[in-house]
Amino acid sequence: MDISDIATQDYVSVDAEKRMGKVRSLFEEENPKGIIVTHAGGAEFEGVITQKQLLSSHIEDDTRVSSLTNPSSHSVPKLDRTENVRDVARKLVEGNTKVAPVFEADQLWGVVTEDLILEAVLDNLDALTVDQIFSEDIVTIDEDANIGTVINRLRENSISRLPVLDEDGFLTGIVTVHDLVDFIVRDVDKTTRGDRRGEMERLLDLPVYDVMSSPVTTIHPGDSVEDAVRTMLDDDIAGLVVTPEDDERVVGGILTKTDVLRALSYTEEERMDVQITNIDLLDTIGREDVREGIEDITQKYSDMHVQHAHVRFHEHKERLRGTPLIYCQIRLRTNKGQAAGTGEGYGADNALNLALDHLERNVLELKGIQADEEYKGQLLRKLNEL
Repeated sequence: MDISDIATQDYVSVDAEKRMGKVRSLFEEENPKGIIVTHAGGAEFEGVITQKQLLSSHIEDDTRVSSLTNPSSHSVPKLDRTENVRDVARKLVEGNTKVAPVFEADQLWGVVTEDLILEAVLDNLDALTVDQIFSEDIVTIDEDANIGTVINRLRENSISRLPVLDEDGFLTGIVTVHDLVDFIVRDVDKTTRGDRRGEMERLLDLPVYDVMSSPVTTIHPGDSVEDAVRTMLDDDIAGLVVTPEDDERVVGGILTKTDVLRALSYTEEERMDVQITNIDLLDTIGREDVREGIEDITQKYSDMHVQHAHVRFHEHKERLRGTPLIYCQIRLRTNKGQAAGTGEGYGADNALNLALDHLERNVLELKGIQADEEYKGQLLRKLNEL
């Protein structure tokens, strides 16, 4: 299946010479997955602006839109109408975007979004269960934290949602980038320009429970991915909290639309399938170096089979002699369970090596825990034979 029947010409766009205040108004009025930025009277593609960019940007309303889109346009995939859905799903994941431009004969034709892809493949998702693809490695926030802390945690981890926990560690709500953008834009727009700085400081000090959603829409590990996606599409949400069937107050993980897209692009290659989010941040290394680094670790354990590997890079503003500080997260889905490693260093190669070291320690720990469980099982069998 290619995207010629999925892509749409119905999208929200803005000229690169417009001001950022216009972008904020469009997000509030249209609620798009992303805004396409064009120039030359709408004929030429400039970039994409997302809600996450809007939240992390300190750019004033009177700043030109082009100042925000130039850096991001390099990582946004530029798709041809004849590309197949599987390749497009991979490109959206690796470009860390929910919307991408579609071209025909080098001319901007329309866009494709994650929702359009998921709607097209919905009936084929009943064979997958949530426990096969959801993320166990999650970040949470306490319900007494303020909005400023929430924004920093979202930025630091390059994520779009945080489950909110009470003092006993039980799930009480969830806060997303969409919630924050909607809340902040709505409240700041009520003030005059001179009062906005003080109003923003007041908003950042408000508790998270003023903006979080509650109750939380949840899903269980054994539920089908088809049911999960239908819920996300029907409720217009991008993720679900995964909870055990016997206690929906306990957070077991997160399932997002991006997790489903990632699963769609799994390959049947003999070699390990590796997806890299923000692949444009690779400088002195390539995809093959990333793959080999992971294989060097996993091949040490012959009974461990990696079903899929996801590597995410995130660039911080801090630099050392021109080299950016990079955060790297590696997540493996194996026949022995999930394993992850993170690292932060100047340059993608340094960050990757630190993440690989962390990953190997975690793989060793995972193997040790399983060895202990196997020993306990053998001991119990012997005791039963007495």
